Amino acid sequence: MTSPDFLKILVITFNCGRQLLKPAIFAEQLSDALSGSQRPDILVLSLQEIAPIAYSFLGGSYLVPYFLRFFLAVKAAGKAFGDGNYVPIMTRNVGMTGCIIFAHEEHRSKVRWIESAGVGVGVQGMGNKGAVGIRLGYRVSEETLELTFVAAHLAPMEDALTRRNEDWMKIVRGLVFTPANTHDMPTAARQPATSDESEALLANDPGGADRRSRGIYSPNSHLIFAGDLNYRTSSTVPRPSDHLAFPQPTSEPTDPHHYTHLLRDDQLIRELKAGRTCHGLQEASIDFPPTYKYSTKAQLLAETGDTNAQWHWAKHRWPSWCDRILYLDLPPWMKAERPGAGIEVEKYTALPLTPTSDHRPVLLMMGVPLKAIPTPDGDQGGDVRIRPPFGNDPLWKEKRKLARRKEVLVGLLAYLFLTWEGNGILLALAVGALGGWIIVRSMLEV
Repeated sequence: MTSPDFLKILVITFNCGRQLLKPAIFAEQLSDALSGSQRPDILVLSLQEIAPIAYSFLGGSYLVPYFLRFFLAVKAAGKAFGDGNYVPIMTRNVGMTGCIIFAHEEHRSKVRWIESAGVGVGVQGMGNKGAVGIRLGYRVSEETLELTFVAAHLAPMEDALTRRNEDWMKIVRGLVFTPANTHDMPTAARQPATSDESEALLANDPGGADRRSRGIYSPNSHLIFAGDLNYRTSSTVPRPSDHLAFPQPTSEPTDPHHYTHLLRDDQLIRELKAGRTCHGLQEASIDFPPTYKYSTKAQLLAETGDTNAQWHWAKHRWPSWCDRILYLDLPPWMKAERPGAGIEVEKYTALPLTPTSDHRPVLLMMGVPLKAIPTPDGDQGGDVRIRPPFGNDPLWKEKRKLARRKEVLVGLLAYLFLTWEGNGILLALAVGALGGWIIVRSMLEV
């Protein structure tokens, strides 16, 4: 149980599979997972593959149905806490990756300012893969507690380990936080009350316009990094018979089908220890099965909740913990002032499989001390908050603008050729052109 001296934060990462969420199922799973817990003060959703590429790249109203499903799910899940009325504070996406932050209504007024950032790490810097960051200033008495949340989606495939590490580097270099406003928010996130209140929050930010652009690491900020990081348990694809050894439900760790045998080969754990990715971040102990890749049969069974007797895996991918949530512990200069202080992790687990995705959502319930991180003296031994592993890209803004133009073009082409609505437009144009040609031809023959 998190103490009153902590801000309780719930973070969920979920690869949506480009499908519309089923709010009732997601809300029930979330309520069951949090049964017996205190309600969170802040709720954060890290979302990947929110919608098909056409809608994700075009953005705006095309994303309304996809984001709206999560608003409905959070509203329904909040009822499980009795007084769980959560208000959307900020929503932002870069292509197919998005982040939504809710605050309980009792904490909404304590958000003093908001900053946001976004970067694409996909093809030519586009947002088929990428990261979105939202940073909040939360009022604690006369101080401001800074919280940075980053939602990310890195390169897929077993053999793409180097690319995933490179994606992390691009995220650190390309995520530059600047003061946000409601124009950054997709239409789906703008409920009438929320839009006005967000503008008021930002308008009342003391000196908000004077804050300099900052990267993912900040001396005074907590950092939570969540997403489909895509680190696998093998560097090669499975052989035809390997699926026979895939994990299955068993409580006996010595059983060869227990998932802990596969966890030993986890790429992220290895790369973290080697200092090649997610520098300075740490993760709570994993005591849940792999979150990816479940078969179509598994998704069909998820509709009825019958997923516990057997895990149905896709045979062409190694079961892996692709979906992860990491965080920065308190900095050494704060621990020196407050011996024994630290981040409290109450729960780190995977939710059940949903019918709309081959990933299981992952949940982290944590407590952050209600005390602002003080400004350090000196370099503090090269702490990552003071000396990030990579500097910000000086051309980050120009690169994002160029990538955004490409996203709109790709989104338009995908809309025309990959959606029923676009196909209808093309058909109408073709019929119109054919009709025009027939009319002109008939006129010339007269």
